[in-house]
Amino acid sequence: MNSNSSSPIESKQKYQEYVDKKSPNSPILKNCFNAFWVGGLICTIGQIIANICKQRGLDTTTSGTIVSIILIGISAFLTGLNIFNKIGKFAGAGSLIPITGFANSIVSPAMEYKSEGYVMGVGGKMFTVAGPVLVFGISASILVGLVYLIFNTQSITLV
Repeated sequence: MNSNSSSPIESKQKYQEYVDKKSPNSPILKNCFNAFWVGGLICTIGQIIANICKQRGLDTTTSGTIVSIILIGISAFLTGLNIFNKIGKFAGAGSLIPITGFANSIVSPAMEYKSEGYVMGVGGKMFTVAGPVLVFGISASILVGLVYLIFNTQSITLV
């Protein structure tokens, strides 16, 4: 056996050392701060919209619905202009956790595949990321509704 050859474990260790040396350290504190203030800004914009709706005489439920629609619309529009992706790179989870991130996850694949046409491209790829989330959410709500129906018809009270 050649004396210059190394075992697979030594090769993996050398490779890991190489990767660690070449990979830059992530500025965790800066990233957390950016996520915090951008996420807070999105929520503040939503609260301002809700307050305007309430001042115009709308109830809390309707105001919340309008806030969701406006934030989703703004997010989809900014994704279409490729601005939201830049915000996402800067703010990370701060822009992706609110409802704006969900809108971005639907519009991004649609924009990517628009060259394949509106039906097979946009329509077919729009829910590749959000589809499983929607399916799980709808399925879970149906199951919870059935459990509630069973307990409600059997006169069993849920706390």
